[in-house]
Amino acid sequence: MKPAEFYQRNRQRHAPALTPDYKTSVTRSPNFAAISLENTVSEITGPRFGHSDISPIDNDLIRNYAADGQSPIGERIILHGRVLDENARPVPNTMVEIWQANAGGRYRHKKDTYLAPIDPNFGGCGRTLTDENGYYFFRTVKPGAYPWRNWVNDWRPAHIHVSIFGSGFTQRLITQCYFEGDPLIAKCPIVQTIPDPDGVQAVTAALDMNATIPLDSIAYKFDIVLRGRRSTLFENRLEGN
Repeated sequence: MKPAEFYQRNRQRHAPALTPDYKTSVTRSPNFAAISLENTVSEITGPRFGHSDISPIDNDLIRNYAADGQSPIGERIILHGRVLDENARPVPNTMVEIWQANAGGRYRHKKDTYLAPIDPNFGGCGRTLTDENGYYFFRTVKPGAYPWRNWVNDWRPAHIHVSIFGSGFTQRLITQCYFEGDPLIAKCPIVQTIPDPDGVQAVTAALDMNATIPLDSIAYKFDIVLRGRRSTLFENRLEGN
């Protein structure tokens, strides 16, 4: 029996492709109306990952790039949550990847020329597999805000980029995770492209004191819904997630 198709995107909830205050959307947005295509079997039945595809510390950004006996500078945090499908069922054994700036707001990338220093003990990327309940867990440092050339004095809020493969190739989606209480969220031209205030909440990780480790790391909870009416917003699937 052919697997059921994924739910279509709710266009009232997600950002439009063209939002002139976010300047690069002017050149990146399509010139023609978006279309929705029927899923094929190959698109909704893979990929498959196993624990042999990752190392035991790939999800620990405090350790996975640091020299022996060293650790990165910054506020130690935990980012955790569940990956769910459109019917709130867990998505087990799926790959979740993250990448981010360091505590000073600088990426380990040759084209990042922000004046904040590179942290020699922080690589800024990690990956993990969800467990049987769709649960994932990362340990890292909270990224810093940084300026960007949109308007004269625009700053990106602290954020972590998240990639999820889901249960099918058409669910390989990318979003950004922000942090509860950050005043820059309300001033970010990218965030403000989201028309639904509840959609902004969907990309904001909630402070989770129950998962915080005393004298060690503050925790933030970020659940990810792949499709349907309550889906998390994904920046690379404007035609439909």
